[in-house]
Amino acid sequence: MERGKKEPVEVICPRCRFTQIITLPVTDLPKCPECKTRMLISELLDEGKSY
Repeated sequence: MERGKKEPVEVICPRCRFTQIITLPVTDLPKCPECKTRMLISELLDEGKSY
């Protein structure tokens, strides 16, 4: 998979732990809808997982 294309990533709020999945590239990371804090990238979702 090539880097730089639209990739799904999980973002998380450092304050209230609200998580959301967005696609990169985005111009800016979103703000948490719950507490309005800038969200951080938690995990890149470009590979399959088995549980």
